Amino acid sequence: MFMKSINRIIVILLFAAAIAGCKKNFLDRPSNSQISSNNFYQTTSDLRLATASLYAGAEWWQWNRGAMLPLGDVLAGTGSFQYSNDLVQLFTRTITAQNSYVSGTWTGLYSIIAQCNTVISAIQQQAPVTIPAADKNAAIGEARFVRAVAYFYLAMYYGAVPIVEDNSKLIENPLLYRNITSDVYKFAAKDLTFAARYLPATDIKGRVTTWSAQGMLGKVYLTMAGLGKSGGVRDQALLDSAKKYAGNVCKNSGLELFGQNDPNHRGYYDLFRPQNNDCPEMLFALQWAPGVGYGNGNDLQTWYAPASDFLPSKQGGWQSLAPTYDLYRMYSANDTIRRKATIMLNGDFYPELNQASGGYKATGTGMKKHIIGNEKDNNSPTMDTWSDIEHDPVLRLADVYLVYAEAILGNNTTTSDATALTYFNKVRTRAGLTPVTSFNITSLRVERRVELAYEGQYWLDLVRYSYYDPTNAVKVLNDQDATYGRVSFSYDPKTHTATRDTTKLPSTLPATINSFTLPIPASELTSDPKLTAPPVPYY
Repeated sequence: MFMKSINRIIVILLFAAAIAGCKKNFLDRPSNSQISSNNFYQTTSDLRLATASLYAGAEWWQWNRGAMLPLGDVLAGTGSFQYSNDLVQLFTRTITAQNSYVSGTWTGLYSIIAQCNTVISAIQQQAPVTIPAADKNAAIGEARFVRAVAYFYLAMYYGAVPIVEDNSKLIENPLLYRNITSDVYKFAAKDLTFAARYLPATDIKGRVTTWSAQGMLGKVYLTMAGLGKSGGVRDQALLDSAKKYAGNVCKNSGLELFGQNDPNHRGYYDLFRPQNNDCPEMLFALQWAPGVGYGNGNDLQTWYAPASDFLPSKQGGWQSLAPTYDLYRMYSANDTIRRKATIMLNGDFYPELNQASGGYKATGTGMKKHIIGNEKDNNSPTMDTWSDIEHDPVLRLADVYLVYAEAILGNNTTTSDATALTYFNKVRTRAGLTPVTSFNITSLRVERRVELAYEGQYWLDLVRYSYYDPTNAVKVLNDQDATYGRVSFSYDPKTHTATRDTTKLPSTLPATINSFTLPIPASELTSDPKLTAPPVPYY
């Protein structure tokens, strides 16, 4: 599928680059008949139209539904699936090369990369000199930002993967070796460095900026700092780079967490409501539109909601994602706002869901984040089962705050550094929690897990941990099983007690360091036998 997918992209993406607009409505959609390879990319507006296509669509859909939660949260022990063969593989750590989530994620991310490559090449080759260089570089910067994000996820999931920078070269040489993991991250960092230089400091809502690129660059450098450092000590120079870029966002962007100063501490809860799509905290969010049909829109709530009562046409909840007992235990007694915004407990009431019937009262446990209600709840008549209007985040300012705090912590056992505490505590106080006077890597990882639950981040955190402290990273996974943490649970609203599920579960293999790397899809190995060879340097 890899080569077939990439070659298919080469043929069609000269036209697919215009699936979304960029005028008053970021998601206005022009007719493909307006575009041809000869008359497009002729104005700044054309460039903006082309790059707008990179924020959503079928390619991101494969990652959004098939990877973000199954790979980002189920593998990490934040969400629990105990049925359906491919989902059971994730739960039991028996993932095969035929797993549909593994193969769909690979195909989707490489399709995103191919689309970015097409846009970059077209701008470089077709844009006339009458378009200001700053506009060309900004458009290329957008495409390189998205491409970098895709490569970052590929490296985090699969490790060594092929780097494809020019689609046309695949026509002459369609068989590729994998490139070493460090070079994949280096490639992503180079793309982000370009984007950070040429993207503007501000843009219309939903567009990435230099702060998006610098925040992501800090995250990439933080990850690179631990790669291959199995003794528990990370590369200080790369930690300093992470500190530099994440710190620049924290100190100089002028951005704040949504609702940071709300005296009622509703900011976190309201952040994930559609009316607050693309608020300044969202450094990169997917720009989903309603009414675009199956495979092109955001259908997270359709698949993973705990019930169908509050969904469009009352359809969905087919693969409801159960929060794990381990996740529930991460919430302190006072962390009620983030908890209720993230997971439903039996008895919780949500007035914003199913408003026509007076709201929704949960009758069990389930995921709340990404559950936004039906078309009437959101005043969106064209929203349907397959495409709701949530612009779900890929990178948030809170994530960058915690990246900055971790980069400052670095190789220390604990830190009371004032700057690190400032940004660590901003995340906590937004949720109504008491500031702390110090933190260590364990408490930071818990904070990230709770803050970013169901945003696909905890698996990435564990992979990053496995790079420089593999023994303890493996222990984190195995301790979840030893304490029955990865199972679902029930909740009694009268006694306020949670009880883990004692139903006999599928047998789970003990975690090893190999558990942190997904297999390359079997279809790709068949198409390209070179993928089985040892990875080679790209640089």
